[in-house]
Amino acid sequence: MPTETLHIPTADGRADAFAAHPDGDERHPGVLMYPDGFGIRPVLRELARELAGHGYYVLVPHPFYRHGPAPVLELPAHIGEEERPAVFARLMPMIEAHTVERALSDAHAYLDFLATRPEVAPGPVAVTGYCIGGLLAVRTAAAHPGRVAAVAGFHGPGGAAGPELFSGLTAQVHFGHAEGDLTPEALAGLNQSLDAAGVDHTSEIYPGTVHGFTMSDTDAFDPAALRLHWERLLPLLARTLRPGGGGAAAPASG
Repeated sequence: MPTETLHIPTADGRADAFAAHPDGDERHPGVLMYPDGFGIRPVLRELARELAGHGYYVLVPHPFYRHGPAPVLELPAHIGEEERPAVFARLMPMIEAHTVERALSDAHAYLDFLATRPEVAPGPVAVTGYCIGGLLAVRTAAAHPGRVAAVAGFHGPGGAAGPELFSGLTAQVHFGHAEGDLTPEALAGLNQSLDAAGVDHTSEIYPGTVHGFTMSDTDAFDPAALRLHWERLLPLLARTLRPGGGGAAAPASG
């Protein structure tokens, strides 16, 4: 499977990114995949390759490129509970500096970049995200209703910007929440806001999970929840990016 490191022109410089896509000359629907706060690393590359294997061109940008190329932090091979506080202490200033204005400017650049790739089929794309990437995915979809057909966020603060953000969504939405992040009452309130905005969505708590459940290089990893994530994501992409193409089977592994 072809993979490459790319540099995307933005208003503030050049954002490095990882891309994966199937072999051959055929063009494939585009998927913009925002990483979690820990950024581009082996587990994100593996998620991108897994998704690309189902027939998509997957672009994973480095949101914090203004602070240097990925990785901006030297991460341990496994991010356990002991390591997490120190890592987050260094990450939070970068997360806080990534303003809404910066996020939307970058999103425009990423979507424009996808539209120029010869491997990407014309038409709308999907946007996915993990952790803080889930919020970036929602902001991207709301700002570009004509260009984004699907948005998915996993263990992310998808509703953090408030109900007003949902009014701009025309994409189909899936949110997979960690049980440790959201109470059933909070989930009900979020889903009521999505309903009120007329958003076509599924939004659910993945049982027994904690924040970060898709990331195999952390203590939060839950193999069953990762598989559920694929079982929700792949049909969403098939419905929205491959009309009439039917569903897609989840990966056998993971």
